[in-house]
Amino acid sequence: MTDRRIPVVADEYVEKDFGSGAVKITPAHDPNDFEVGLRHNLPVIRIMNDDGSLNENAGAKYCGLSREEARTKIVADLQCGGFMVKIEDYKHNVGQCYRCHSTVEPIVSKQWFVKMTPLAKPAIDAVRKKKTEFIPSRFSKIYYNWMENVKDWCISRQLWWGHRIPAYYCEKCGHMIVSAAKPDVCPCCSNNSFKQDEDVLDTWFSSALWPFSTLGYPDKTADLNYFYPNSILVTAYDIIFFWVARMIFSGIEHMGEVPFSEVLIHGIVRDKDGRKMSKSLGNGIDPLEVIDNYGADSLRFSLVQGIAPGSDTRYINEKTESARNFMNKIWNASRFVLMNCEGVKLKEFGTFKLSHADKWILSQLNDLIKEVTLNLNKYELGIAAAKLYDFVWSQFCDWYIELCKPALYDGNVEQKASTLSVLIYVLETVLKLMHPFVPFVTEEIYRYLPKSKGSISLAKWPIVNKKLAYRKDRAAFDKVTDLIRSIRNIRSEMNVAPSKKVDIYTIGFDIANADGVYVSRLAGVTSIKRVESKSDIADKTVTVIGAFGEIAIPLGELVDLEKEKIRLKQELDNVAKEINRSKGLLANEGFVAKAPKQLIDKERAKLETYLDRENKLKAQIGELE
Repeated sequence: MTDRRIPVVADEYVEKDFGSGAVKITPAHDPNDFEVGLRHNLPVIRIMNDDGSLNENAGAKYCGLSREEARTKIVADLQCGGFMVKIEDYKHNVGQCYRCHSTVEPIVSKQWFVKMTPLAKPAIDAVRKKKTEFIPSRFSKIYYNWMENVKDWCISRQLWWGHRIPAYYCEKCGHMIVSAAKPDVCPCCSNNSFKQDEDVLDTWFSSALWPFSTLGYPDKTADLNYFYPNSILVTAYDIIFFWVARMIFSGIEHMGEVPFSEVLIHGIVRDKDGRKMSKSLGNGIDPLEVIDNYGADSLRFSLVQGIAPGSDTRYINEKTESARNFMNKIWNASRFVLMNCEGVKLKEFGTFKLSHADKWILSQLNDLIKEVTLNLNKYELGIAAAKLYDFVWSQFCDWYIELCKPALYDGNVEQKASTLSVLIYVLETVLKLMHPFVPFVTEEIYRYLPKSKGSISLAKWPIVNKKLAYRKDRAAFDKVTDLIRSIRNIRSEMNVAPSKKVDIYTIGFDIANADGVYVSRLAGVTSIKRVESKSDIADKTVTVIGAFGEIAIPLGELVDLEKEKIRLKQELDNVAKEINRSKGLLANEGFVAKAPKQLIDKERAKLETYLDRENKLKAQIGELE
């Protein structure tokens, strides 16, 4: 039993009388065709009320029954009258309410519509002419698909709240007037009593007016003049048509221009299994609970890490824990710097001499400013966040702060002041770069920085300072950090206790005294001696080769000789693979003919380095054996 009787194009109707009421059964080939009947101006007869009960059009026998009761009774009557051939199960689509899961009954009713063809064309043209651009551009296809196939928009809703339809009905003659304000008198009967339409506007209709309705429209306010059109809208891909498209055509219609020049599309936060969060699945994450446990900034940073524009991300608790640890890292590093600033008068750049470590970190900071700014301008938020994470955790905290400790703990007043001046500069710059991602932690720390004024959100964005590039100094100090890292790796592989100090020999090169302090403190080195060749060293040693050159560490009782031979042989195998790869590439006629000369020369230089390293490794293994 259907909830409506809509006559369709057919030769005849089958009529049967079930006692007190007649029921028309439409032909079986097209029982639910609303459009055919409407196109032919045939009458629509509703037999169901809005509350789901049947009305008088269903006949006295069924009038007042609920839809479920009526269906059961009609089936029984069909069987009783001998009109039921058979009952069988079949699959079909039945609409259900997503909240209460009740069956949705389609009904025909009068509604308000917006004619879309005149609105869609200028909105399509605006995107094609790049007055509004989608980022990433692939999402413009979704926009075109909707707008080029758009149908007239039903904007009326039967809800308890919303913007009322501005239509008024004369309570005397029924004449309808559409007006922004309630009319004073009916033009037909001079009556002054009106009833406003009870329907409200579709939520998306109201939302479509947001870019200008919130700024004082239709009045020409200062806010409207300044903020319309805006620069960018950020939203998810699932409402490109429902909101974005409607804002565009509404803005063009009412304001004469698009409401924004760019639309940045982001993905959806899904659960750890990649499913969309929903009440029915019960897989939703309450952000307030996450914030209580980890902090708002930890949640923010975890969601931006590793994302690409327009791509979905998954909420994984471990990512939030990792972001929380990163927040702690920033907080503790800032606390260390600020504690050491107490009672110290900081200096202006140019009034003191920078150390090798200072120039190393400032050069990397310059690159960080450039990379973060560039990626933010391209809306590559995930890449910008990754750059910040790597710099703060590794270069700043794990390296530079440790490199500063000799000056802070053992240096004189001038050295301490100079070092802290650079530390504060780097910390302040990092906080500004991180503020879009981590607003609360950075704001709190910024308030305690020397000479900081007001909110960090009002501070100037960092810019690249070419005077602080120090490319050559940075490259030279990279060799020092590589040396420290290599010594640490050797100690770790040979299980040398952190408390045990080692001596090292540099073979054919010197380490500056200032850099030697860093090596001694960060690598657990007692003394650094230069020799011209390994033959000048009486003890058995383990040799480390890197960009810094070649060093030898006396074995003594610190290492297991057999393990060291295994390590060297593994390294020799890796070098042999690189040699074969490089030789194969240079023997490839296609590569040599087409590749740029610079690339070929670089590959040949690599091969020479690998061959030299192979010879040295073989010599080391021979000495141990």
